Amino acid sequence: MSEIRIKQVRSEIGSIPKHRATLKALGLKRINHVVTQRDTVQIRGMIKKVSHLVEIVA
Repeated sequence: MSEIRIKQVRSEIGSIPKHRATLKALGLKRINHVVTQRDTVQIRGMIKKVSHLVEIVA
């Protein structure tokens, strides 16, 4: 299975609790933190939910 790199580009301060929980589930802890996850439908859905806080790194 392929992998995807996700970078947090905005702070979670002021976000609703569900978005904070999604960032935690993705393994993101701070701005500019990059994690590698498997490219699955579930992970893509989580990225879509917090798309204003993260970006996909090439």
